Amino acid sequence: MSLEAAKAAAAALGVCAVAKGHVVGIGSGSTVVHAVKALAHRHLTEQLNIKCIPSSFQAKQLILEHGLPLVDLDSHPVIDIAIDGADEADANLTLIKGGGGCLLQEKIVISCAKKFIVIADHTKDSKRLGEQYTKGIPIEVVPIAYVPITAKIIKEFGGEIVLRPAISKAGPCVTDNGNFILDWKFDKTKDFNWDDVNTKISMIPGVVETGLFVAMADKAYFGQADGTVTERSAK
Repeated sequence: MSLEAAKAAAAALGVCAVAKGHVVGIGSGSTVVHAVKALAHRHLTEQLNIKCIPSSFQAKQLILEHGLPLVDLDSHPVIDIAIDGADEADANLTLIKGGGGCLLQEKIVISCAKKFIVIADHTKDSKRLGEQYTKGIPIEVVPIAYVPITAKIIKEFGGEIVLRPAISKAGPCVTDNGNFILDWKFDKTKDFNWDDVNTKISMIPGVVETGLFVAMADKAYFGQADGTVTERSAK
């Protein structure tokens, strides 16, 4: 079974949690594409009367392309359920997100949701963070502060930090919010208290948001290579 098929299987189960009249937060990434397709089918065939709030430009385009009702946090500050992918999830459903650069808006949308469902393929499922995802933890920062922030994180926690480069232009990657992204490649041999790490990094002046999503996920669906889907709830 291909990874895309595994993602589609996880997404199909994940959107089953959406009920009629729900306000739904839509995340970003390749697995969310499958979720939006499945959600659009349910919206059409079951007359769900849902409303969707995007967490990125990509998510907004997906919502519009599939004919789903688009709203925002100004009009709907409380979200019934958010559906998003992850770059990696550990045994406690602590997540690394932000590989696509949308961590800030994703975390804002998820923080407004009563329930957060993770959908992913089996390669994102780990016992410990860093087992499979090797690009590090994204940290969105104000551009003028990226050098001192880099120094402070390395001094406090060790590891290496890379300023994420843009793909199709010279210079750094710039987020939807006009910021830079640092990718922190932490020491995988250390046992980190991720809640503590997230708090300390977030308190550094110039840090906008981290890609650590601690105690936010309620349930995760992981599509397996054999076509089955593994479910895991937060502890």
